[in-house]
Amino acid sequence: MESTAQYWRSVWLELEPHMRLHLAQAFSNRAPGGRKHDFKDAERRVRRRMVNELILSFVPNGEQRIWRSMTRMKLQLTRDRVRLQNQIECLLEEMRIKLSIVVSNLLGASGLRILHALAEGETDPQKLAQLGDERLQCTEEQLVDALTGRVQPVHGEMSALQLQRLQLFDQQMAELNRLIAQAMKSHQDAVIGLAEVPGLGVDSAQQIIAEVGAQASTFPSAGELTSWVGTCPGKDESAEQNHSSRSAKGNKYLRRLLNQAAHAAVKKNGSHFQAVFRRLLPRLGYQSAIWAVAHRLCRGVWKILHEGVRFIEQGHELGPREKKKRAQMLARALRKLGYEVTITPTNQVAGRAAVQI
Repeated sequence: MESTAQYWRSVWLELEPHMRLHLAQAFSNRAPGGRKHDFKDAERRVRRRMVNELILSFVPNGEQRIWRSMTRMKLQLTRDRVRLQNQIECLLEEMRIKLSIVVSNLLGASGLRILHALAEGETDPQKLAQLGDERLQCTEEQLVDALTGRVQPVHGEMSALQLQRLQLFDQQMAELNRLIAQAMKSHQDAVIGLAEVPGLGVDSAQQIIAEVGAQASTFPSAGELTSWVGTCPGKDESAEQNHSSRSAKGNKYLRRLLNQAAHAAVKKNGSHFQAVFRRLLPRLGYQSAIWAVAHRLCRGVWKILHEGVRFIEQGHELGPREKKKRAQMLARALRKLGYEVTITPTNQVAGRAAVQI
């Protein structure tokens, strides 16, 4: 069956319990120009499959497809929440209120209290300023000046509608967090192993497992995983000259996640990834150096999942206090998502392997 978009899924789901299926990329079964014919295409596809000329796509099993649906839905909700925050900011600008100048997080505790008061019809800058937390990095006069504007009654009604949408997004994301944690509870060790890597966290670990699987068993080597994700350098070579090293297109969800993780990893003082980034920066430039760190992160992800090892920091050695603080932070994040976590010193765990990147 030749199809685009999602129309192949219904046929796949119907036949999956009864036979082994392969999803081939249409590009690998091209026909000569002007000779398009369905029956001929089917014959050519069978011949190319027998000699392994078709490029097959990775279709995960049913359980992993459920993980993917939940994590990708959570990503979409996060993007919608950011879009809603921008709309709230635009509405405040229309009211001539400069709240984001004096509040670092518009949707933080102080910002939400002020926004709810505006939605309820409060327009007095003095009363609105009293709702701000004492830890705000601004004086009371600056807060009053930022909250002085021209608020119309319709602005309050529109703000109330936006806050209702924000509350719905938060409720749905909390429910998705619970469902994802419950679905991946049997793979808690893999989640914790990935969350220990600099630049990654519990949420990132869950997204990675949803995309590649709990053991990354589909990919026999780290190189094949990086090629599928699209983090390895390209090679457009002719006459022993490489004309382009641009990375090929891969899994857009993991490319985005690893790029963000690389930006976070290089900012951790004393880490191995920061040392690699600083060594490559003068020669490759900023973006290419970040992409090289993302490539190393991807190889480390395969080793952690495929071999069940743990990450060992090869950079500056962390002290006992820093290690304890990091462990407590990860434990809080895991417990918040519904996992059961017990902190155990490493020297009390026998036979634990580790990963070096």
